[in-house]
Amino acid sequence: MLGVAEAVNTVLAAIAPLDVAAVNLDDALGRFAARDVTSAVAIPPWDNSSMDGYAVRARDVKVGAKLRVAATIRAGALADRPLPPGEAMKIMTGAPVPEGADSVVRIEDADESGGVVTIRDVRDAGKNIRKRAEDIAEGQVVIKRGTRLLAPHIGVLASTGASRVAVHARPAVAIISTGDELVRVEELDGARDSRKIVSSNSYSLAALVRESGGVPVDGGLIADDQDALRAALDEAADSDLIITSGGISVGEFDHTREVITAMGGQIAFWKVRVRPGANIAFGSVKGTPWLGLPGNPVSALIGGELFIRPMLRKMSGASRIFPRPVTAIAATRFKASESMAHLERAILTLAENGELHARSTGPQGSGILSSMAAANALLLIPPGRTIDLGDIVTALPLDPDAHLTERFELSA
Repeated sequence: MLGVAEAVNTVLAAIAPLDVAAVNLDDALGRFAARDVTSAVAIPPWDNSSMDGYAVRARDVKVGAKLRVAATIRAGALADRPLPPGEAMKIMTGAPVPEGADSVVRIEDADESGGVVTIRDVRDAGKNIRKRAEDIAEGQVVIKRGTRLLAPHIGVLASTGASRVAVHARPAVAIISTGDELVRVEELDGARDSRKIVSSNSYSLAALVRESGGVPVDGGLIADDQDALRAALDEAADSDLIITSGGISVGEFDHTREVITAMGGQIAFWKVRVRPGANIAFGSVKGTPWLGLPGNPVSALIGGELFIRPMLRKMSGASRIFPRPVTAIAATRFKASESMAHLERAILTLAENGELHARSTGPQGSGILSSMAAANALLLIPPGRTIDLGDIVTALPLDPDAHLTERFELSA
């Protein structure tokens, strides 16, 4: 039986980033850059005006100065000549600044009449010009390898003229749920009398895979039958990762480890020193990484948080794999067993003084899936440790939206 950290490190040591391919920017959101991206151009590519106004020489600007308007420069157009001394050119936001100009007087600080502009305010002498390359220099690294590409990164790539970007392939993850009692949602009504239950793990794990950038592959609901499981695993081996839920313990109908061994697969470990989720196994089937999760819904999802998410991030080429733990003040009393760490489903709230407070979601049974739905964090309680009210506890945040509010609270 391995500790949590040793188990996670064992899994990740067996995982490598997937193949690299170039994709269009429209398909790059949420993917991880496979290589550093350098800009072939400077941004801005030329000095340009940051507002509508008049391009002038600073030495020509004083209150009451009258300057002939020599031309108008629209965004996307160039001045047809340098700015003559003692004159101005009307200029639009984003338009290239004409040669000779070193200032833009904003339009509200001047009056134009009959082709002559009168300066009313000189606050902008030497200002309002975006300098060439003040954002990005030619040859500058604009995206580092391993960066998750979000909206600003896509915008930067587009601004530099990059229409495609190299990313790692999305991991294909086969999900197999085992158990004679399992049915799909649409089959439940016709199966209630036979005491069947919905395979919630099939749906929750597929959702977790999608959230983590992977592509779930339906490996089926497999009865507690060795031949059926062997066939499902054989087909699933074409994926990048195999996940099974159920059949991993020592019961009469728990066949997963036995079948994998009979297929020539490898089992690197079985059991992790944590609750819920102790019955977790890792190995390979026909060279494809395999993660065996318990059938209990909470245990399966906790295994997903501890193992599946970091595995998929590494396969996808992420430079940062793990969520950053935070500390919180316990608002509920927690206790772990003497031999096992405990992951308590909890709700973190932000107090007015900036402190995080952690309270339990309630009953913590491994079949109480609603406790995971209510949680925005997992609290790590070390073996044998009791956490009293007011004690500091380590929390693993789960929900990136946990601290969103219903109203805008910044004041300016």
